[in-house]
Amino acid sequence: MTDTDIGYRATRRTVLPASLRLRYRLTPWWVKVIVVYLLARLASTVMLVVLASVQGANPWTGAHPGYFDYASIWDGRWYDIVAEAGYPKSLPIGADGTVQQNAWAFLPAYPFLVRAVMTVTFLPWSPAAVLVSFGFGLGAALVFYRLMALRLPGSTSLFATVIFCAGPTSPLFQLAYAESMYLFFLMLALYLLLKRRYWWMLAPVLVMAFTRPSGLAFALAMGLHVVYRWVVRRRDEFPVRERVASIVVMLVAGVSGIAWPAIAGLVTGVPDAYTATELSWRADYIGHVHLVPFAPWIQAADWWFGLFLQTSPWLGYITLVTVLALFGIWMFAPSVRRLGVDLRFWSVAYALYLLAVFFPQSSTFRLLAPMSPLAGAIAQPKSRTYRVVIVVLCLALQWGWLLVCWGVDGLDWSPP
Repeated sequence: MTDTDIGYRATRRTVLPASLRLRYRLTPWWVKVIVVYLLARLASTVMLVVLASVQGANPWTGAHPGYFDYASIWDGRWYDIVAEAGYPKSLPIGADGTVQQNAWAFLPAYPFLVRAVMTVTFLPWSPAAVLVSFGFGLGAALVFYRLMALRLPGSTSLFATVIFCAGPTSPLFQLAYAESMYLFFLMLALYLLLKRRYWWMLAPVLVMAFTRPSGLAFALAMGLHVVYRWVVRRRDEFPVRERVASIVVMLVAGVSGIAWPAIAGLVTGVPDAYTATELSWRADYIGHVHLVPFAPWIQAADWWFGLFLQTSPWLGYITLVTVLALFGIWMFAPSVRRLGVDLRFWSVAYALYLLAVFFPQSSTFRLLAPMSPLAGAIAQPKSRTYRVVIVVLCLALQWGWLLVCWGVDGLDWSPP
């Protein structure tokens, strides 16, 4: 082989990758995000189809259900009830006098929108619900990339979007759940917050408050934002018009956060109708109790470590304190600080909201989805090996979540 031949082959090896890199750089960002989203949904679809093929008869479907039926089990059936029949005017009461599980726990924006799609397209519930979730999931991915791009380089933003699209609970983007719709409006609200387009935030804040219950968490995040901007106003001007607009958004988020419980109380004549309904789901764990803010996680430590694992509840308390300490430390890590103060405010506010009202169990993984902006911190290392490992880990955890939480066995205690 001559030196000329060696030089020619070396040129071919360098020119081709360079041309591909150029073509990749010229590809619009939204095309890249769409490709990422579709590939992630393809992987999730394969997993769901495999699990559906071995699924036995269950409370929602017969054995070996089709994809759309399988994608509409669990809370999907409650959303179906809301879409078809609305909400009960009187609460179901058990023999012990306590409120039983009912549709008031499920906010109306998602099922009513699916109902509208059913009316226009003549589709039945399951495919219409999956279609709506899939569409909002794609929209959420596109807005999520733009949100990340405000704080991170393009390649890092795209990898954060990969994590967002392929994360452990990302099959929700193609299931009959409200999460994808909620995440779309949440990411839009956060994007507008970072751009300081406060008045434009009102619409997404209102819609997401009637999609998933977290309006109070967003109000807290807005309150922290307002206080922070006031404190640093000398180096970052905070004009009166922005003060007024941001405070209005905070107040609207707070009012919308309590609006649905108020509506449930007015319709049923029971002031705590919504809270009592939500508490009926945790009664299987700890019995019927009243909601005391920040008590559920202590109750969970007692139940999971004391009754379930038959160990000392103190192990649960130590675990809880350790998790909270690690989360607090992570909020000050350089990778998280690069995301900016507002995304950190939201993460902390939402974490406090979960601590105040939520009883941790298998649904915890799903309820962590609103903290997805923290994927931007995980995405920052540039190592190809690291990124491959993260993607593989996401897919593995996705399979694990579907296997444990979505698939139904005869004595299932791990709802998604």
